[in-house]
Amino acid sequence: MTRIVLFLIGIGAVALGVAWIADQSGEVSLLWDGWRLSTTVPVAMAALLLALAVLMAVWAILSGLLRVPARLRTARIARKTRRGRDAITKGLIAIGAGDPEAARRHADIAARNASHDPLTLLLAAQSAQLSGDRDSAQRAFRAMAERADTRLLGLRGLFIEAQRNDDPLHAFAAAEEALKITPSAGWASHAVLGFRCAQGDWSGALAIVERNAASGAINRATHRRQRAVLLTARALEAQASDRDAAKANVMEAVKLAPTLIPAVVLAAKFLSENQQTRKAMQLVEVAWRAQPHPDLASAYAHVRLGDSALERLRRMERLAEMTPDHPEGALGVARIAADAREFALARAALTPLLAAPTQRVALLMAEIERGEHDDEGAARAWTLRAVHAALDPVWTADGFISEVWRPVSPVTGRLDAFQWTVPVAALPSAHAVEPIEPPPADRLAPPPAETPATDAADAPAMPVEAEKVAPADVSKDESGESLKNTAEAAPERPVPVFRPRIVTVTDRPATAIPAVIPLMRAPDDPGVDDRDADSGVDETPVAAQAGGFRGFMARWLG
Repeated sequence: MTRIVLFLIGIGAVALGVAWIADQSGEVSLLWDGWRLSTTVPVAMAALLLALAVLMAVWAILSGLLRVPARLRTARIARKTRRGRDAITKGLIAIGAGDPEAARRHADIAARNASHDPLTLLLAAQSAQLSGDRDSAQRAFRAMAERADTRLLGLRGLFIEAQRNDDPLHAFAAAEEALKITPSAGWASHAVLGFRCAQGDWSGALAIVERNAASGAINRATHRRQRAVLLTARALEAQASDRDAAKANVMEAVKLAPTLIPAVVLAAKFLSENQQTRKAMQLVEVAWRAQPHPDLASAYAHVRLGDSALERLRRMERLAEMTPDHPEGALGVARIAADAREFALARAALTPLLAAPTQRVALLMAEIERGEHDDEGAARAWTLRAVHAALDPVWTADGFISEVWRPVSPVTGRLDAFQWTVPVAALPSAHAVEPIEPPPADRLAPPPAETPATDAADAPAMPVEAEKVAPADVSKDESGESLKNTAEAAPERPVPVFRPRIVTVTDRPATAIPAVIPLMRAPDDPGVDDRDADSGVDETPVAAQAGGFRGFMARWLG
């Protein structure tokens, strides 16, 4: 409606102008070289307007003819750009569909028609990765790293290719350069932090953590925890060479993370040596309430140097009373009681755990049988049960088991990855349940009122082979004499045919550890299989080859 009104107003204004010109009187004369042209004002105005219209039409035609080459060139560029963008789109779809031939064909079309488009370089790099042409992929990523708009993506691609080529130096250089450009880049921070930790450069790792905190990549709680872990690692490394620096580091770590078990154990050791017994006990009690652990139990029991075995036992009983329902308390009391030769008290502490004993419980019972009654038959029966018993909690990270705490996972390079838990492979399953018969009645004592951890060294994890287990014959000892109560101690019972194999740090060298830094891919990069389809070579754990990048990292962290 508004447009119609404005149109009518415009027509009216033009009509008024024409009428005004038509009403003008007088004439216009033009003298030129003896020629005289006279006309009225309205006719002269109309002739002038017509001349202007003709001139404008002529100028439009001439300028259009002059711009024809530029327009043709622009149209050709637009067609090439459209063709290149279409090839990029189809090429990325082919990469997602896993068609390397189509991806490479579209990448070539895109390179001919849209060579300056950053997506063309990305398509070329990913199509080369998909087809296994690492040299071409490196050239494409190197070209991307030289451009300001794709520099970070190019560095990440170079980092990935360096990993695949087992080139740790170039991978580290690419990640560090990316971290300088973008401090919040998670993949670069993770990679550089993993390298620093693998080399034992705890100061460099701390600098990375501080940079992540300053850039907002991690929150305050994560920053405190990671800093505490790195300080603890540095303290554990320096405790033999520079005890003052180790003590300062571990005390700061305990302030940052009061429940970090390795830090608390080491801090309690230093405080105990300085006769600060009460402070050491308070540190252990805080960590124990959060998570009972055999190392905490040992540190608490031996907090005062020179105490008798009975004094350590009384102290351990007080610690166990803080977590009466936790088995670590009972194991700790039983361990210290066995050391004090209070075997009745040790049996009483273990009684609630004998219905389904773990390996540590069974081994401790074997030690009690051997120490109290000198009964090698019963001790062997308990040792046999330990082989088939459930595993105890251990330090585990990403499926890797370690007898000691480590600051970094040797599998993924994650900081603070180790947790005190039962390995996932050792958890009970519905298809492999082993019946546990009750212990002999004459070996039991009434359960005590309290239950409370024992040293990890007292019950090492037992590797269980994935093989069929035959019942052992324990009816005779080395001299050939019959052993008493063997029928009650080790009757024949069904055992599972297969058991998972759990390998501890001391069972097998660290060459079976996968790469510290997992293979990280650029956006939309499907990557290539670790198995060459044409070569027929099966995949094997890369770190098992003990060479190249992953072997390098495995040796550092192993």
